[in-house]
Amino acid sequence: MELQATQHGLFFWGIILFLLGTLGIGVWASKQVRGDSVNFLVAGRGLALPLAAATLMAQSVDANATLGNTDLSSEFGFWAGAALPVGLALCLFLTGLVLAKPMNRMGLITIPDFYRVKYGRRVELMAACIMTLSFSFLLAGNLVAGGFMFQTFLGTSYAGGITLLAALVLTYTVSGGLFAVAYTDFIQIFIAFAGSAALLVYVLVHYGLTIPEGMGPLALEQLTRIDAGAPINWASLIALGFGNMVAIDFMARIFAADSPQTAQRACFIASAGTLIIGLPFSLIALTAGSIFEQIGITPDGPVLFALLQHAVPGLLGLMVLAAILAASLSTADGAILGTSSVLAHNVLGIRHASAQGAGGDRLLLITRIMAVVITLVGVVLGLRVPQTGVLLLLAFDMSFAGLVVPLLGGLFWPQATHQGATACILVGSLSRLVMFVLMPTMFGVDNTLLYIPNGLLTAAFDGFPTMISPVLGLVAFVVVSRLTVRPLQDPELHRHELAESVRSL
Repeated sequence: MELQATQHGLFFWGIILFLLGTLGIGVWASKQVRGDSVNFLVAGRGLALPLAAATLMAQSVDANATLGNTDLSSEFGFWAGAALPVGLALCLFLTGLVLAKPMNRMGLITIPDFYRVKYGRRVELMAACIMTLSFSFLLAGNLVAGGFMFQTFLGTSYAGGITLLAALVLTYTVSGGLFAVAYTDFIQIFIAFAGSAALLVYVLVHYGLTIPEGMGPLALEQLTRIDAGAPINWASLIALGFGNMVAIDFMARIFAADSPQTAQRACFIASAGTLIIGLPFSLIALTAGSIFEQIGITPDGPVLFALLQHAVPGLLGLMVLAAILAASLSTADGAILGTSSVLAHNVLGIRHASAQGAGGDRLLLITRIMAVVITLVGVVLGLRVPQTGVLLLLAFDMSFAGLVVPLLGGLFWPQATHQGATACILVGSLSRLVMFVLMPTMFGVDNTLLYIPNGLLTAAFDGFPTMISPVLGLVAFVVVSRLTVRPLQDPELHRHELAESVRSL
């Protein structure tokens, strides 16, 4: 009992000191804002490669992709959990390959700005509303992880843990904006790397790697057989690999990079780092059952927390806890900042002016107010749906259904029209919403958020809606765009009009 009390005290004070240190760095970064909303929202467009890569990586290595990863891997197999870091790494790679340079050159403030530049105010508003809803789920998933952590290691209630974490992140995000997010992310990502590597080494040395049959990375039936969860696993990979292309937080960091080359290289570095940090958690989860048998416990709650409490030394446990908390903070602050900026700038339509002008100050003020609103929404969702990995997948599934096709089409297909974009968003998003409320499960977990009992769709259909809705949206986009495109549209004229619209921002 004395050892357990000592370990509990170590966890308690270690977490408290980490939180205070993060808060201090974030508030210190507020000096960089200097009353300018561009400094607040995109760090003055001056992030060098180390900061840009670290903050992109921190947005993908979040608590959803650590706790959710281990829980899904231990229950359903390697690919169920590894789909989270693999999908996020795929998105970063594809974004670096085709999107980072052109999007950085456009000089946007938020990703919905692109939809206004290309398609007009109505499409901007539709995209902004979907992104706001999507990132509310993302924020909630990270608050859920913090709520479980504080309940387990600080002795708070689950609701109290979520509230405490939300208040902390809100404070330094509202103070320093993307500067605060970038500086704290830079430190947090190194903590995440060290914690992931140290835990994997300790488990391999002291317990070995015991993988149940049909659960490991070479059990490819997890990707080929319906009864082994292949549709859900592919849906996870696809939702993250493509849906994250329109992620508010990812794109804010691309806009904030100091050059198109920096934005692209940062994406590639972050892609590799996401795999290096995330995959060890999938492997550790596979052997968790064997470890629990050896030490004679039955886990109650997240698998990773049980391992840290009972199977590893206190200092190592604290390091991994700091890594998980760092991941949770890094994505929560990005979600709050990104969503509040979209609400203020794109939904309410407040534009940037100089730091000395009323417009600039007003955008900064309203963004900070919206940050409070979106944090409260995240807390409510976190209390309503106490899941981690599922909320991450649901967030990007919604964006993938209606927004990715108009983004890529607007950049690379001169015949794209605002009518086609509107049709894609409506068909893709509404069809995904309908299938969501009719499905009893979402990514293998009971749908406790919004389910209408029916005899149309069963749990066996889980995973397929993720792939069906974007295809329906794509068909609507192409057909309607071809019917409404101006005759003899010149690709050069298309690019010229896009450039002129950007300059008007």
